[in-house]
Amino acid sequence: MSTDQDIAFPTLDEAQLQALMPRGTVRRVSAGEVLWNEGDRGFSFYVVLAGEMEIIDPTGDAPRQVVVHQPGQFTGDVDMLTGRVALITARMLTDGQVLELDVPALRRVIGELPEISEPLLRAFLMRRQLLLGAGFRGIQIIGSRFSPEAHHLREFCSRNNIPYTWIDVEQDPHAEELLCQFGVGPEETPIVIGRGGKWVSNPSVADLAHYMGLDVQVADGEVFDLVVVGAGPAGLAAAVYASSEGLQVLTIEGTGVGGQAGTSSRIENYLGFPTGISGADLARKAELQAQKFGARISVPQRAVGLALEGGLRVVKMEDGSRITARCVLVASGAEYRTLEIPGLRELEGAGVYYAATEMEGRLCAGEEAVIVGGGNSAGQAAMYLSRFAKKVHVCIRGDDLGKGMSRYLVDRIEKAANVQVHTGHVVSSVNGEGTLREVCLRCLQKGDEVTIPTRALFLFIGARPRTDWLSGCVQLDRRGFVLTGETLPPETRGSQTWTGAGRTPFFLETSLPGVFAAGDVRSGSVKRVASAVGEGSMSVSFVHAHIGGAV
Repeated sequence: MSTDQDIAFPTLDEAQLQALMPRGTVRRVSAGEVLWNEGDRGFSFYVVLAGEMEIIDPTGDAPRQVVVHQPGQFTGDVDMLTGRVALITARMLTDGQVLELDVPALRRVIGELPEISEPLLRAFLMRRQLLLGAGFRGIQIIGSRFSPEAHHLREFCSRNNIPYTWIDVEQDPHAEELLCQFGVGPEETPIVIGRGGKWVSNPSVADLAHYMGLDVQVADGEVFDLVVVGAGPAGLAAAVYASSEGLQVLTIEGTGVGGQAGTSSRIENYLGFPTGISGADLARKAELQAQKFGARISVPQRAVGLALEGGLRVVKMEDGSRITARCVLVASGAEYRTLEIPGLRELEGAGVYYAATEMEGRLCAGEEAVIVGGGNSAGQAAMYLSRFAKKVHVCIRGDDLGKGMSRYLVDRIEKAANVQVHTGHVVSSVNGEGTLREVCLRCLQKGDEVTIPTRALFLFIGARPRTDWLSGCVQLDRRGFVLTGETLPPETRGSQTWTGAGRTPFFLETSLPGVFAAGDVRSGSVKRVASAVGEGSMSVSFVHAHIGGAV
């Protein structure tokens, strides 16, 4: 049976090497020669033909050798295809010879040589997993667990697969030493320490993304076949299918790849994964799959408007830039609703959360947690947090948890010794100065209250569509979801826009020709991961049809 190390560091056989040789450049290298440094972008892919190459982690207190590549072995991990900056350094230990392929050549290999692409992609995914598990430090974030700003930075790193080390000023004795070293007071945290010990106080998420190379640079005048707004299941599925069929695709995402599904601790009813899969794993694999076919994914990028100019669709961005495309897919999803309770918004990120990932789970260790909501997201969160928390309280307004939650989750919750369900209850108040300290639940029938000491309140109470940026651009239903196809009013489908085009809107097409919608953001869609993936995939056929008879 293959071990993780075997998967991560395979040796190509003679047939695989011969298939690669015409696609790259053979060159001699010298002992001590650096092939790329940590922080470089656009670095090449190498196969060692002779000699030895070491991979070095320079982020610790002293450089650490991660692995030594022997003849027949190759470099790279998931960042080979993402365009992000290199996390490690590659250096020759001895004189030797390498085969060098640039990124476009590597993409062609992955697309055209399945006997090579399979071991390469499996190795790339496993290497990142092993790197994180081997104490790779990455960037360092120093701050308070109760700081919303620190929480946002940590959440962004977790959602976007950025390795980081968290140093808590309240709990880690090393934190004070570091802050003194940089001449920084606790009130100036969070600080982020990056390459070469350079640091910055309270950077924005956009600054951090740029530093790590997550943002895509779009050339002046560049026109994409498809711009996908949102990298949830629908957007990622569209990116995979469109790019695999030769379309030029750019996907923009405002928060983190995977959307709401990316924060799910475990999805157990998704076809093909009998043991379940976490939302983060599903998102990571889908992202790599899209990028393997050449799709570009830029994070964080927020759309603020949409227009039709000269027969092309223009997506207006928050930073003032404009992205031009023949077609646009609206897959911006929905965001969780909050509770209108005094003081709650001030505690967001400091005890009030809308996702239950490993980061939030560790915050609950040995303490009590409160979950509000009766859907599958709430059920998945309850079971996940029960692994960390002393006790998990699930609060629902109704009298039956099974009305909105899958049976398998209800059964697990009922059997969990440290999960208590409060039916017929609502949150009446939250208390805490700077950080959450307690939550009060009120019984709707009797009016009596129970106070729960907790540092973590999780809200899963429905969602509203992210369609503010579409106001006045495409037609929405009364709740703000995007109308498409037959759900558009008859007067819209019979308007001059469509009679002039000689057709009616496609099933997933909005009131603006060439602009489509898929997933949770679409009016009438089934709010499930599998449905979103199906709609995202289906939209690509309509994109082809539109471009083929361009309106």
